[in-house]
Amino acid sequence: MHPDLLPHLRCPVCGQPLRQADATPPRALRCPAGHSFDIARQGYVNLLTGRAPHGGDTAEMIAAREEFLAAGHYDPFSAALATAAARAVPRRVRSGDGVGGPVAYPDLVVDAGAGTGRHLAAVLDAVPTAVGLALDVSKPALRRAARAHPRAGAAVCDTWGRLPLADATVAVLVNVFAPRNGPEFRRVLRPDGDLLVVTPTAEHLVELVDRLGLLRVDPTKDARVAGSLAKHFEPAGQSTHRHRLQLTRKEVRTLVGMGPSAWHTDPARLTARIATLPEPVTVTAAVRLTHYRPT
Repeated sequence: MHPDLLPHLRCPVCGQPLRQADATPPRALRCPAGHSFDIARQGYVNLLTGRAPHGGDTAEMIAAREEFLAAGHYDPFSAALATAAARAVPRRVRSGDGVGGPVAYPDLVVDAGAGTGRHLAAVLDAVPTAVGLALDVSKPALRRAARAHPRAGAAVCDTWGRLPLADATVAVLVNVFAPRNGPEFRRVLRPDGDLLVVTPTAEHLVELVDRLGLLRVDPTKDARVAGSLAKHFEPAGQSTHRHRLQLTRKEVRTLVGMGPSAWHTDPARLTARIATLPEPVTVTAAVRLTHYRPT
């Protein structure tokens, strides 16, 4: 766990600060009350209490996502997110100690529902003064996210519940194709913080939806997202990003396997349908990036 992340973390049981246990190498985080949380050998810390309500994305889904993202297919989305984060962070400069005037200080970027951490890594590359924390309930995802960037750490938690973070500690909170917990996002964001939400538009993967029997983007999604955040945030800007992918049939299979349709698609039927697609397969990737600020 990166040492600059520790001041921001809180015990999920009692809410007290966490520190690394005295060991070489440290294998746990502990609070003053004695609650202890193991650090896996892959580098992530488990901050769940009790049984998780769900296991999150499976190892197979995460492997598919790692393969697809590593090919660069969604890099334009990562770049747009990184640009938005970089624009937000320079607004925050606090006074120094009176010796050298204003000084930069580490900002915390949190990716809630981070998956493999690829988007978070792009943000940290664009914001060299920041440290990042990947939150997800999927252990297979966090095994990769913990190694996604030298200034990133990773923690298992249920993002629908209370986040294991101090109040008003996050500078930028990123949420990409993941559940949104409005009250908790507001609690952990600083008053001058920024929430960046990426959601698919109705155009996203439209060429594959009917032909492969995939889940369709809810036409009311934008309204639902805005409604879930309205009590705690106000929109500060929005942009749409789309580009055309040229995929092999194998890459189409990987794309389907990394997303929610993987839970709802019969593998044999999917294989048969993919075999009928022309190659390369032209697919539209389209997302909406919405910038929110706390109310």
